[in-house]
Amino acid sequence: MAPLTHPSIKDGWFREISSQWPGQAMTLKVNRILHVEKSLYQDVLVFESETYGNVLVLDGVIQCTERDEFSYQEMIAHIPLASHPNPKKVLVIGGGDGGVVREVLKHDTVEQVVLCDIDEAVIRVSKQFLPHMSSLLSDPRVTVFVGDGFKFLADNTSTYDVIITDSSDPVGPAASLFQKPYFELLRDALTPGGHISTQGECLWIHLDLIQELLQTTRTLFPVAEYAFTTIPTYPSGQIGFMVCSKEAGRDLSTPVRPVPNTRYYNAEVHKAAFVLPEFGRSLLKEGKDLRPRFGANATDKAPTKKVLLLGSGAVARPCAEYVVRNPDNALTIACRTLKSAEALANDLRNTTAVSLDAGSEDPEKQAALEKAIAEHDLVISLVPYIHHPNVIRAAIKGKTNVVTTSYISPAIRELEEEIKKAGIVVMNEIGLDPGVDHLYAIKTIDEVHAKGGKIKEFHSFCGGLPAPECSDNPLGYKFSWSPRGGLLALLNSASYLAEGKQVDIQGKDLMNAARPYYITPAFAFVAYPNRNSVPFREFYNIPEAETVIRGTLRYQGFPEFVKALVALGWLNLEKKEWLKHGLTWAQIMQQAIGASDSSESTLVARVKELCQFPTEPESKRIISGLKWIGLFSNAPATVRDGNLLDTLCAQLETLMKYEPGERDLVMLQHKFIVEWADGTTDTITSTLEAYGEPQGHSAMALYVGVPCGIAVQLVLDGKLNTPGILAPYSKEICDPIREILEAQGMGLVEKVL
Repeated sequence: MAPLTHPSIKDGWFREISSQWPGQAMTLKVNRILHVEKSLYQDVLVFESETYGNVLVLDGVIQCTERDEFSYQEMIAHIPLASHPNPKKVLVIGGGDGGVVREVLKHDTVEQVVLCDIDEAVIRVSKQFLPHMSSLLSDPRVTVFVGDGFKFLADNTSTYDVIITDSSDPVGPAASLFQKPYFELLRDALTPGGHISTQGECLWIHLDLIQELLQTTRTLFPVAEYAFTTIPTYPSGQIGFMVCSKEAGRDLSTPVRPVPNTRYYNAEVHKAAFVLPEFGRSLLKEGKDLRPRFGANATDKAPTKKVLLLGSGAVARPCAEYVVRNPDNALTIACRTLKSAEALANDLRNTTAVSLDAGSEDPEKQAALEKAIAEHDLVISLVPYIHHPNVIRAAIKGKTNVVTTSYISPAIRELEEEIKKAGIVVMNEIGLDPGVDHLYAIKTIDEVHAKGGKIKEFHSFCGGLPAPECSDNPLGYKFSWSPRGGLLALLNSASYLAEGKQVDIQGKDLMNAARPYYITPAFAFVAYPNRNSVPFREFYNIPEAETVIRGTLRYQGFPEFVKALVALGWLNLEKKEWLKHGLTWAQIMQQAIGASDSSESTLVARVKELCQFPTEPESKRIISGLKWIGLFSNAPATVRDGNLLDTLCAQLETLMKYEPGERDLVMLQHKFIVEWADGTTDTITSTLEAYGEPQGHSAMALYVGVPCGIAVQLVLDGKLNTPGILAPYSKEICDPIREILEAQGMGLVEKVL
C-alpha cells in the first residue's frame, strides 16, 4: 500500500491556505497522515499533529483538533442553551464530528437531540479518529440524520427550542448557510422563545460579513447578537457566533443555569463573550469603522491613471494584482466573456470587468474595442499574439500606450511609423522568456564589456515544466493552457550561431537537435533551439560572439517521444476526410500509420517499423506512453476539427493537465563564455529555479505577469517614454525593470564557475 499523501501537507507541515483569509496561513507539524478521502461533498483529511493531537480537515480547512476543540464546541453550544429558560429539544446542523452534541448533552433539561449532517464521511471518520468527540452520538437521546439541513428545517417547523449550526466557512455550498433564506428556515423551525447559534466567523478577518449577518438576523429575530471565543487553530485565533432569540427582551449574555464539566466555558466567560474589542463594537453597534488603513487602502484619493487589460490567461492575474497595488491606477479587465473578466477581477481594488473581443472582425465589436482603448491611458495586451496588431492599431487611434509580453512580430514592425506619429509607447517582450531573460543577459553583457571583456559564447535555455514530483507522465510535461500552441511550437524551424556559422534546423528535425543539457546534478534536462537566435547577436550588442543560441528545456525522454508522434502523423494539421466522429482511437491510429488492422499487436508492430527505435528499452518506454495516451484503445475518440493534431489535443487536455495541489517549475539559465583582455576565460551563469504555489500562482504566471506589471507602471510613470516599439534590449530599459523585480524577491542568481 502506498503511503498516504495530501496536497496540503508538504515537507512534514500542514498548511491551511484559503481565499477566506488571504495573506495568512496556519501551519501544524505533522507526525503522520491517518486518513484521506474524497467524500461526495468534500475533501476529508485526518492527521496526527506533533502538538495538537489528531486534526480533522475538510476542504483544506481545520475543523477541529484534540487539543483545542473544546473552546469552540462549548461556546457555540452553551451560550444559546444556558441563556434559554428550558431547552428540551435541540437540533444540531453540521457538526458531524459530534463535539457540539457532546456539549448539548451536558444540559439536564435536554430530552432530545437531532444531529443533521449532509456528509456521512465526517460522522464515520470522526468515530474512528475523534472518539472523545463523537462517542455520545450513540446516546439514546440522540438521533443522527444524514441529509440536507435545508430540507430538514423545512420539514420540521416550530419543533426545536435551540438550533445550533456548526458550519464551515461561507464558500461553495456552505455560503447559503450565511444568507437570509437559511435564517428564515431556522426561525420557522424554532418553538416560541427559541434560540439559534450559528458559526459567525472572525472579527479580525470577516468583520464586514459579521455586520451583514447582524443586519440580516435583526430583521428576523427581536434579539440578535455576536459573541466570540478564542481558539488557536482557527484563523487569527478567534471565531464568533450569531446568537439570536425569538423572545423579545431575552438577555442572551446572561446564563440562567450552570453548566458542569467544562474546560473553557463558565458564567463569566459567557458574559464576556459579548464584550467586543472597540474596533468590532464600534462598527457593529455604531457603524463606525476604526480598522487601520495601510498600503494601497490608506488613501481615499481617486485613481488618476486608467489601465485596460485584455486577456484572461493564467498570467493575467499576477499582472493585474501588481497594477492595482498602486492606488493611482484604475484597472479594467476585458475578456470575450464577461464571466471570465469578472472572475479575474474578483477581490481586486479599483477594478471593473467588461466584455471585449480583441480578435473579432465584426465592425461593432471592433468599434467597442477602439472606444475602450481610447478611454484608457494604457492597454495591456495578453491576448494571443496574432491579435496584438489589431490592439495596437486601435491604440494608435486612441493615442494609448501598449504593453505586451510577446515577441515583436513583423506585423507589429509594420506599424512602427504610425506608432511614432501617434506618440505612444508600445513595450514588448516583457514576460519571462522573452522578458526576464533579456534583463539578465543585458546586465552581464554590459558588465563584461565595461571590464574590457568579450562574450565569446552565449547560451540561454528556459523551460516551463511540472515540478519533478509532478512530472508523472511519459512526456514529463503538463499543460496549463491548451496543448495546441505547445505542440505546434515543436514544429517550428530554428536558427542559431555555432562557432561563427549559422545553423538552420527545419521544424521536422527540431527534436533531432535536442541534446542533454547540464545545469545541476538534480535534473536530467535536454535542450533544443527555439526560433531564430541569430538576431540576438545584434540585439544584445555582442558582435564578438561566435556562438549564440537561445532554446527550450525539457526533461530527458521528451524529444524522443515527440519524434515518435511526428513519425506517426499525430502532429499533422491536414484535414483528413476519413477522420470522423464514431471512430475508436485504435481505428484512427490504424488509418494514421497505415496498419493492416486495428488490433494492438498490429499497431505496435507498425509503430516500431515507422519509428525505428534505437533500443528495445526505448521502444518499450515510448510504446507504453502511447498506450497511456490511449492511442491503441477501443474507446471512442474525441475527434476535433478533422485533423490529427487537434484530436490528439482533445485527449492530452485531460491527461496532461495540472491537478489540484500540483506545482510547476521554471528553469532559466544563461551561460556566458567570457574572454578577458589578458586572454583568460570565465564561465558566468545566471540561473532561475522557481516553483509555483499549489494554492497560489504558478511560477510561470508570476514570472510573466509581474515583469509585465512593472513595465506597465514604468510607462504610466513616464520612465519608459520614448515613442515607438520598445523591447528590453538596453541598459536604460532593463535596469529599472530588473531593480524593481529584485525588490519583489524575484530574479536570477549569478555565479562565476
